[in-house]
This record gives sequence, C-alpha cells and structure tokens, in this order.
Amino acid sequence: MKYDLIVFGGGTAGISAAYIASKLGVKTLLVEKSDVLGGSITQGLVIPVMKVASNNINTEFYTDLLNFTECYSANHTYIDGNTGWFNHEILKIVFDKMLKSVNCDILFSSQASDITLSFDNAIFNVVLIHKLLSLYIETKYIVDATSNGEIFKILNCDFQNIDERNQSPSLRFTIGGINTQEFASWLLTQDLDRNVTSVEFTDNQIYLSTACTWDDSKNWALTPIFKDAVENGVLEYEDTAYFQVFSIPSMPDCLAVNAPRIILDDDVDIRDPFVYSRALMQGRERIYRLAQFCKKYFPGFKNSYISHISDMLGVRESYRVKCLYTYTKEDILNHKMFENVAFASDYPIDLHTNKSGDDKLEFSKNTYYVPIECLISEEYKNLYCAGRIISADFEAQAALRTQMSCFSMGEAVAKDIYKKLFPV
Repeated sequence: MKYDLIVFGGGTAGISAAYIASKLGVKTLLVEKSDVLGGSITQGLVIPVMKVASNNINTEFYTDLLNFTECYSANHTYIDGNTGWFNHEILKIVFDKMLKSVNCDILFSSQASDITLSFDNAIFNVVLIHKLLSLYIETKYIVDATSNGEIFKILNCDFQNIDERNQSPSLRFTIGGINTQEFASWLLTQDLDRNVTSVEFTDNQIYLSTACTWDDSKNWALTPIFKDAVENGVLEYEDTAYFQVFSIPSMPDCLAVNAPRIILDDDVDIRDPFVYSRALMQGRERIYRLAQFCKKYFPGFKNSYISHISDMLGVRESYRVKCLYTYTKEDILNHKMFENVAFASDYPIDLHTNKSGDDKLEFSKNTYYVPIECLISEEYKNLYCAGRIISADFEAQAALRTQMSCFSMGEAVAKDIYKKLFPV
C-alpha cells in the first residue's frame, strides 16, 4: 500500500493537515491511536477554541469547519466575536464527515511500530499496528502530529533540551442537569465585572462564562465563595487554582468546566508514565469535589451531575522537536519577520504553574509570525511536525500551542508538502 502522505495523530493539527492535503489532491492516510478524531477538542473537552490574530493565515480548514458545523448547530459565536464555541460531541461526527468529503483514508486504533527509510531517504517504510494486525505502507512524506513526537522518537530525531520548569496539566469535565436560567440570573447580580462574567440569550439558549483563579491581579467575585468552601472542607485549597465555565452549543443544561488544574511537584516530569497516571487520578478526585461544591454553592445546580470527564489529560507541554528553526520568546516580543510564514498569532505567552501568583500572561504588542521552518525536521526533509511539539523554546511554545494555531500549522505543512509533490 502506498501514499503520498501519512499524518500521525488525529487531533487539531493532524485533522487540518490531512484534510487540506486530501483536498489538494495528495493521497493521504490519517492514523489515529484512539477511536475518535479531535484530540483536545473532542476527547480533552478543551472548548471553546480561543481566538488569535484576525490577520492569521492558513485558515481554510477552520473556515470549512465552520461551514460543516452549520447544519448540526454545533457552534456558536460569542464573546468578542469568537466563532469557536463548539459542541465537542457533535464535532466527532463533523470531523469524520470532513475527512470523508475529501477522500482521506483514516485508520483508527492504529499507530506506528517501526519506520525505516529507502537508501536515498526518499521513501518511508512504515509498519502500523492496528490492534493485533500489522500493516506495511510506503509514503513519501510524514507529518508527526502526535503531540508527543512519537514519529520523531522512532526515527531517533533530536528534541529540544529539557526545561527545568513545568506547566501544570488539567483534566476538564462537563456538568449537566443545570437550571441555567437560575444560575445566569444569580451570576449577573453576583459579578458585575463583565470582563470576567458574561451572559446572553441567543439561538434559544442562555450562553454564559465566568471564572475564578489564583491570579491575584484580578478581583474575582467568586473568591469568597471558594474561600468558604475551603474553610468548610468542601474543597482543598489546590482545587481553587483555576476554575472557569463555558456554555456548550445545543446543550442548554450543561456547562464545560476548565478545571481542575493538576498540582505537580516541581521535580516531577509529566512524561514519566507513573506521574501521568497519578495526575489523572488526582484530577478525577478534584473533579468530584468541584462538582459537589457547585451543587452546594451555586444556584441552579441542585439537580446537577458530572456528565463527562475528559478522556485525556490536558498536557500543555511535554516534548518539543528540533526543526530547521527554533522559535523563541524574543521572536514573539520583537515581531521577527520571516520569508515563509506558516501562521500568525497574537496569543500571549500563557504559563500555568503550580503556585499561587506564579501564573504568567505576557502579551505581544503586535501580531507575530511563525515560519514553516519550525515545522520541518532538521534531519529529514520529508518529515514534518505540527501541534504542541513545534520547534520552539519553553516560553514561545506556551503561546503557540493554542488550537487555532494548531489548525494553521497542519494546514501550512499540508500546503508545503503539496508544493513539493507538485511543483509548478
């Protein structure tokens, strides 16, 4: 079996790469280790998709995504015109439909076990494992969008040096059975800061958002409530590190919860499988406490229940590969220009830490631009990366890892591969 391109990883970056490549006529196979596409959006419950610069480039995939979601009522535009409020469950169907529409082949429950190259490094010979079945496939190009650089590891490629700092992971969940009208009315009287809390009624549904975190630069209206819960043993102090709720399109009695933050010791590494596993268990314990807290303290939550716990830990940074260029914090702050731009953004350097007051948001004054060379392996000209493993330093990666940027990364590498396969 032969392909022009194999994309490994069906998350935000991988879907975009596979979709755009197939749409351009590149014979493409998308390989996903789980049974569903979407990664952080569908399995990780990371919604809504955060906005980036309005002058971003390589946004064709996202535009098509919005068009596909229209007939499913699977997205909503809310708060400063953000179109990325998606229904995570319906997107599982939408992503399948998008890939099918461009004749992209997909293998679920599959991953690479071995990869070798032809004598001239022009062809990758890939061994795929689907459950207990082995498949042998040739491809001219590979995109590693696995989030942990699994293909770069198999090919013994170099990675960035390990940074001593860690970003805290999260484990999101959703709560159903909420009387949204009661909760929204209470929120509007409880929190008058419309930069933190917002409520609107549209599309026959109440949409709302509010938050309370350890960030002491803001006067969170919910802080006294969380403090009382800690004093009375309903919550642990670490449960209050980060709490944010969002409405979900076509789920009028349900809210997505951006919490809890997982608190790790400074000397542990989330890449350690035992650390990762303990983090999952810690997250589920915190989710139960937070759900009980909401039921006890928030009007409208009397009959609420945990409706979905994320199927994956929200890891913000683990491995970063080495490509032709390593993007840096200074590139962001100095707005360095490049000849071959993959995507643009104005999203801040967003560091989530383990300690109160240590979180960091560092904004760039203008749009910054990221070159395609951050996505092309320095060792193999036909190996690309896309997603959070982008070739960047620790702080730059904290700005580049957003879902919208991942969509654009995938699209950028697909178009670059197309140009190499079919030069004008």
